[in-house]
Amino acid sequence: MKHNTKYSYVAGQRFEHHGSRTYDFDGKRLPSVTTILAKTKDQSYIARWKDRVGEQEAERIKNYSSKRGTSMHKFLEKHISGKGYDDLSAIGIEAKPMAAKIIEIGLTPITEYYGSEVTLHYPGLYAGATDLVCLHNNKETIVDFKQSNRPKQKDWIEDYYIQIAAYAMAHDYVHQSHIEQGIIMVCTPDLYFQEFKFDGVELRSWKHEFLKRLDTYFEIMREPEIDTRELLAEFEKEAI
Repeated sequence: MKHNTKYSYVAGQRFEHHGSRTYDFDGKRLPSVTTILAKTKDQSYIARWKDRVGEQEAERIKNYSSKRGTSMHKFLEKHISGKGYDDLSAIGIEAKPMAAKIIEIGLTPITEYYGSEVTLHYPGLYAGATDLVCLHNNKETIVDFKQSNRPKQKDWIEDYYIQIAAYAMAHDYVHQSHIEQGIIMVCTPDLYFQEFKFDGVELRSWKHEFLKRLDTYFEIMREPEIDTRELLAEFEKEAI
């Protein structure tokens, strides 16, 4: 996979505070996309799941899955950049074949990549890190890698779509690009691979959903000086 330096990325400093993530760009702390989505989503299903499996077991599953996901991402990041990497821990031994399955199926159509583990931001509004910006079947694409304990259905992972849409908006604004599609690549521990692609009108609709969630977030956080209504209005006007 060839590295194309068409876009120059600047990494903002990341901060974690009480479960929320922010990035520093130009001296301003911007909320992460994942934090915005977490603060504005319906958490009732998580509460029901915790009630069903128990608080302690839910925390164990969450922590283990997070560590396995981190290891899987590290394998993928090093593969994309052409650097050797191994993780001989129990989690690494489980994550390595998951990454290999994504490489085998998901990365094959990618001829060039612009950046891996790229930090993106929309000035004054939000920031985040995406796994891969690349050329996939000749389309400029943002890819997010996900691990899962079981296969996903589209209506379970709407926030994954919204997340990529937010990154696409930030990339297009800062780099004057035209991200054409988003792809979510998922693999389970038993090596079941799934790929969810979206572009065109669907990509646009998820951008619209993100802008509404962004507006809700700033209302919740009581930051009236940040008004996203004008951006939302411009976005809707362009669609006419």
